[in-house]
Amino acid sequence: MSNTASSALFPPRYRNYALGILFVGYVVNFVDRSILAILLEPIKHDLALSDSELGLLGGLAFALFYATLGIPIAALADRWSRVKVLAISMMIWSVMTALCGMASSFLTLLMTRIGVGIGEAGASPPSHSLISDYFPIESRATALSIYALGIPFGSMVGNFVGGWGAEELGWRMTFYLVGVPGVLIAMLILG
Repeated sequence: MSNTASSALFPPRYRNYALGILFVGYVVNFVDRSILAILLEPIKHDLALSDSELGLLGGLAFALFYATLGIPIAALADRWSRVKVLAISMMIWSVMTALCGMASSFLTLLMTRIGVGIGEAGASPPSHSLISDYFPIESRATALSIYALGIPFGSMVGNFVGGWGAEELGWRMTFYLVGVPGVLIAMLILG
């Protein structure tokens, strides 16, 4: 079956609903990804971390696992349920984000950030594939562009919530706060 034929199976209302859920999931993805950068200063003081440790947490710990696991997770999504891969990935990164708030040392925070990177590696490949199935070629670029708007929206929300949360709630509660929405969206995707 061609892609045009498969996209015709989905009514416009369902396609737009699915795109909305994928967009919100991508916003959550970037909130969870960017929140650490906003909370580094209070984390540094609370856990007595060095600048080198902060650099490792904010860069290599996430990026190494995110970059290397994206391909095998995408291959898994090709062979298994893309919806389940996306939902499980979202659940992993969201729970790991919340667990960052429980970190008591550099090592525990490092492990949770690695978990965020592993989970987020499974976000875009199945999402892009689903969008390609849901939308015909003539509207696919628009759908992918709407999905990609999750990056600036998520960064904006992450910066706002991170700054507000650090000041009003403390860094630990802020991690809990931003981890919960992804768990709820993952359950909605599975449902």
